[in-house]
Formats: sequence, C-alpha cells, structure tokens
Amino acid sequence: MARSKPSKQLSQAEIERFLVAAEALHLSIIKPFISPHCDHYRQTRVLHEVLLKAVRDVTGKEVEFIRWNTTGPMLPPKAG
Repeated sequence: MARSKPSKQLSQAEIERFLVAAEALHLSIIKPFISPHCDHYRQTRVLHEVLLKAVRDVTGKEVEFIRWNTTGPMLPPKAG
C-alpha cells in the first residue's frame, strides 16, 4: 500500500477552519476578567501572543478578528 505525500501547506478550507478555531480561542482568552497582577493573567497574555503569531504565520496576514489601537478595536474608515 502506497502512502500519500503530506501537503506542505493547509488548503484554503483548512485555513478558514483554523481561523474560526483561533477566533474562538482568542475570545476564550480575553473574556475572563482577572487581575493583571496574577499569574493566570500573565500566562493568558503569553498564550494570546503565540496564537496571534501563529495566525500571522499560517495566513501571511494580520489577524482579522483582532485589530486594536490604544483605545479598543480599530474599525476601518468609512468611505465617504
């Protein structure tokens, strides 16, 4: 029986499923309201940075579901 050679990249459908799962993980990381002085908070920030880097590495783009400026989510400018 011959083995098929594994793909070197995810398919577009796999990337879309990955993004859905990454967004769900992102929301579960940022949702808890905990003190920024505790170990759990610091560890969730570490996990969050790794998640965002993985999304950038897989998609080659900035993360679509989280675009922050210093005051909150950044919305694209409206065409005027």
